[in-house]
Amino acid sequence: MKRFRLLVEYDGTDFAGFQIQGKGERTVQGTLEAAIARLSGECCRIHGAGRTDAGVHATGQVVHFDSDWQIPVEKLPIALNGTLPPDLVVKAAAETDSEFHARYSASARIYRYVILNRQAASALLGRYALHMREPLDLSAMQRAASELVGIFDFAAFGQPDTPGKSTVRQISHLRIRPWKDCLLITVRGNAFLRQMVRAFIGTLLFAGQGKLTADDVRAIRESRDRANCPPVAPAQGLCLVRVEYGGTRPRLDEEINVSEKIEEPRQAQQESEP
Repeated sequence: MKRFRLLVEYDGTDFAGFQIQGKGERTVQGTLEAAIARLSGECCRIHGAGRTDAGVHATGQVVHFDSDWQIPVEKLPIALNGTLPPDLVVKAAAETDSEFHARYSASARIYRYVILNRQAASALLGRYALHMREPLDLSAMQRAASELVGIFDFAAFGQPDTPGKSTVRQISHLRIRPWKDCLLITVRGNAFLRQMVRAFIGTLLFAGQGKLTADDVRAIRESRDRANCPPVAPAQGLCLVRVEYGGTRPRLDEEINVSEKIEEPRQAQQESEP
């Protein structure tokens, strides 16, 4: 039995999230498993590093599965992409040891949220960015963001996958950078609660609109009460861009980007790395 590791990209708009859900729901996990079954004749369970919500995208999702499939690993992406839909692509593949787990072996995950902050909407970015017409106060958002960096109980911003589990997480990096007509918000953490990043973004949007101060954000965090948090931001602006293992970049990883439609200049991109 081999363990395969894949680097996966998808446009989450038409998926009901990563994880298999009710019958008839189109998910990333289910679509990948069906493609593997068609080609290998085996029913394999896919395990992902991040259980992205409906509408959330990924350029750096990592998954693994076990199989006796005797395909050369270098041909695996070509074989799968030939049967996968155009909004789901396997970018790279490798064999890995049996102790590797896409989710539990990960040391950090990096998400990016894109806000298009101008009067006119975009015909091209509507699926990948949140459009906000009114100007946002970048300095206020940055002050608010500083209250979300560290090791804290983030119960006010999300729920664990399993009720009763710890809601303590470590956020090591939360940066907001202007780029052209956009704000790019990059968040790096060891793990995230359900809808935690989108709750962060919703909170930062309130700060940018003058509805919350940094002190207010600290009070929300310290309250540990989900009812005190502003509404979560819409899913379309969020993208899982990288998963890290062992504190270093995995061989399958690549530079942070949102999509080919929205990418920081190389110099700015390097500066934003955590």
